[in-house]
Amino acid sequence: MDISAFLTPPEIMSARRALCIQPHPDDNEIGMGGIVAALAAKGCEIHYLTVTNGDLGAQGGPIDPAELAVLRRQETVAAGEALGVKVFHFFDEPDGSLSDVPALAGKIAELVRTIQPDVMFCPDPWALYEAHQDHVVTGRAAAQAFISSSLAKYPRDTDTTPWQCSAIGFYFTQAPNTVVDITDTFEAKFAAMALHRTQMSEELLGLYRVYFTMQGQQLAKDKEFALGEGLKVLGPLHMHCFAQAPQI
Repeated sequence: MDISAFLTPPEIMSARRALCIQPHPDDNEIGMGGIVAALAAKGCEIHYLTVTNGDLGAQGGPIDPAELAVLRRQETVAAGEALGVKVFHFFDEPDGSLSDVPALAGKIAELVRTIQPDVMFCPDPWALYEAHQDHVVTGRAAAQAFISSSLAKYPRDTDTTPWQCSAIGFYFTQAPNTVVDITDTFEAKFAAMALHRTQMSEELLGLYRVYFTMQGQQLAKDKEFALGEGLKVLGPLHMHCFAQAPQI
């Protein structure tokens, strides 16, 4: 292996197929909606995996959990399709219930081996002060699936073919090593976020717009574009003992 390639974050924007994993409906749009739209514009086949059904709460007052789960699935599809997502997968775990990293990792690995994406994306489970257990468990499980789905029998009872993604990108991260130009897809990100009507008030969308504009400008500083979206992107070797390599 070329040492320069090992010391550089893997390239993600030429992926032909991507799996975007979110703990709840709306996390993909909030965390990396501009990147999703940018990938779709390049012809990437994008799959969404939503781990929980998001049935715990909505803005504007209480809704029956079963009814809310139906609405949030509809919102997931509408928002994803607005960004160019082609395929949707749902694990339908109860919102706020995730705790078993190995079990979830096995389920994610089975999906990875089945659809064979080039890249995976998920929340950064090592983000400072991340208090939501669903985010931590989903991120840890996705990372485990990323490095283990190439093994002959992972999960142990599988009959699927081993598959190794070339990269995993963590959104909601404080340590981005990759910044993607979303100048042309920033508005698409917000249009998709607005489709999560059970979660997004006009006031909240306005706050997000100000914040992500400021963050996007900061990430794009000294670059040849106006707005960026950041990810921590690592390869298979980086995720086992060598996570610091792209920083050397």
